[in-house]
Amino acid sequence: MHIDHCVRFAVAIVMGVTLAACGDATQSASPGSSIESGQSATAGPVVHVYKSATCDRCSSWEARLRDSGFQVDSHSEPDMTPIKTKFGVPERLSSCHTAVVDGYVVEGHVPAADIRRLLAERPKGKGIAVPGMPMGSPGMEHGSHHDPYDVILFGNDHETQVFASH
Repeated sequence: MHIDHCVRFAVAIVMGVTLAACGDATQSASPGSSIESGQSATAGPVVHVYKSATCDRCSSWEARLRDSGFQVDSHSEPDMTPIKTKFGVPERLSSCHTAVVDGYVVEGHVPAADIRRLLAERPKGKGIAVPGMPMGSPGMEHGSHHDPYDVILFGNDHETQVFASH
């Protein structure tokens, strides 16, 4: 029984190393020099988050993602404007942080379930956004207060449609 467990563990490590070595080099580069990767061999998708170093609400959103099984690669940025421009976030959909996961942009306090749906359905579009910082969205909890809000799917041409309503 112990040997069987060890063999499975060794196979998992070899597969993880192989998958990491065979990553897709065509994915978009982050503002640093790392490549945005969508999956890890050991856990859920990796979400690359760009935020102001002083944003506690952004850190709370990252914690919600981790609690939902995502890996979070956090980047503190002195100015978010170049990040939003690089990833094509329309100004009207802007929020406090910008993330990238498996080729999609995730702007603002988007629920983890909506990110999972995005990755499962893979709709045509650049990404999804929760504009502003609505009370009750993930990371923006405040007691029982919950403002209704929409998660917006946006495309390269800045066309939008409601992806989910909360």
